[in-house]
Amino acid sequence: MTSGTALSTEGLGKRYGGGGGGRWALKDCSFALPAGRICALVGPNGAGKSTLLALAAGLLRPTEGTVRAPDRERLAYVAQDKPLYPQLTIAETLRMGRELNPDRWDASIADRVVAAGPLDPGAKIRSLSGGQRTRVALALALGKRPELLLLDEPMADLDPLARHELMGVLMADAAERGTTVVMSSHVLTELEGACDHLLFVAEGRVRLAGAIDDLLGAHVLLRGPVADLAPHTVIDSRTTGRQLTALVRREGRVEGPWETTRPTLEDLLLAHLRASKTTGTTAGSTAGTTTEGASA
Repeated sequence: MTSGTALSTEGLGKRYGGGGGGRWALKDCSFALPAGRICALVGPNGAGKSTLLALAAGLLRPTEGTVRAPDRERLAYVAQDKPLYPQLTIAETLRMGRELNPDRWDASIADRVVAAGPLDPGAKIRSLSGGQRTRVALALALGKRPELLLLDEPMADLDPLARHELMGVLMADAAERGTTVVMSSHVLTELEGACDHLLFVAEGRVRLAGAIDDLLGAHVLLRGPVADLAPHTVIDSRTTGRQLTALVRREGRVEGPWETTRPTLEDLLLAHLRASKTTGTTAGSTAGTTTEGASA
């Protein structure tokens, strides 16, 4: 890993199943994530997001290529199923976190996340709801004071109020500590105000990577009468009656009978998600900061 890079991969691939009949969950995946970024990891179901996070966490061995991340003492990973020891109490779980990370453990943040539940420290993990288990898992991860925090659909089990509260805690703590966060989520509004970097994965490959401001600036949203979009690189277009809405790559001056606006992150992600679903690839993803198989 180069100085200033929190996580990087080069030619990373993971195939499940032996022999020549296996399935590639990731293939030729290359990117570099600068330290201190809050990165949204986005893509359709089955795109390889969970596999990428597990590889970064060191829980899976690559079939090919390399992944460079901090060692396990400086990294925390919260998986979708939030694996915890069911026979332990919440207090025992946090004590385990302290004993496994004696040089880095911060009881104040871990206790604060649990107390905001509010959760009974004497309650056993097996008795907790999915959302309560999520809270304990996040308390463990933040208590470790990681340099790199990997979160796989971390807020899926939480109600909207708890999601908002925990996202606030997570973002404030990351800003204070300079933690690099990679967060997979299908809730686009959850990512909009929190993340400043994007990794879009489809068909097991990184299709879009870079700072969100740069990626938004590299696209234009067009609205207006139906007309020929050539020679623009079209990511996605939809027609309703006589009204056209299209997201195109910004390649010089955009000319035509349309109103042009800067897309939102939701506009950008939905367009690329639709494009990957209909074509198996992402249109126009090989120029500027929106690169496939290139460092961001």
